[in-house]
Amino acid sequence: MTPKKVNLSSKLETFSEHWTPKIVGELNGQHVKIAKLQGEFVMHKHDEEDELFYVIEGTLFIELEDETLELNQGEFVIIPKGVEHKPYAPEEVHVMLFEPASTLNTGDAESDLKVSNPDRI
Repeated sequence: MTPKKVNLSSKLETFSEHWTPKIVGELNGQHVKIAKLQGEFVMHKHDEEDELFYVIEGTLFIELEDETLELNQGEFVIIPKGVEHKPYAPEEVHVMLFEPASTLNTGDAESDLKVSNPDRI
């Protein structure tokens, strides 16, 4: 298999919807996803998976039980399994996510925002 480079800017130009992660790579059972986020998500947790949020562009807020994290361009955070969190973005933000392939975007929460089978782009 030949390695292929991925241009995140080009991939981000292929869609406009929010809260619909797209798979752009896979390694060691992990998905590399990108997404455009704006507005409120749902409070949730992942019982079995850690999740990494990396901000490509914009500002992402992640509400935790007792604090709110602010992530700016070039920053990331790892949310450990079992930690309730709610991402939100007043303005559109572009993120890259690293998480096990089994991870559902809404974790243990039922929501209309659930994406069971993310598109590969």
